[in-house]
Amino acid sequence: MSKVNAKEAVARRIYTLCKERKMTVNALANLCGVAPSTIYSMLNAKSQNPGVVSIQKICDGLDISVREFFDDPLFDDLDPVIQ
Repeated sequence: MSKVNAKEAVARRIYTLCKERKMTVNALANLCGVAPSTIYSMLNAKSQNPGVVSIQKICDGLDISVREFFDDPLFDDLDPVIQ
């Protein structure tokens, strides 16, 4: 698996969780009580720094812990931020 940055890993994880649950991004937003635009901005280049509060809301809506969200090989070997 090639290295990704943290923002891209978060976006991929959100897509994976939606796919596993057979839900759309809009359905996820409704479940989490956040605007769809908030989640879409986390999924595209608009937001380079997805907020931990938004991630927690997604986790709450999916009934998983923040630890479970980040417990994925995607986060094992991120591109370094400081070069």
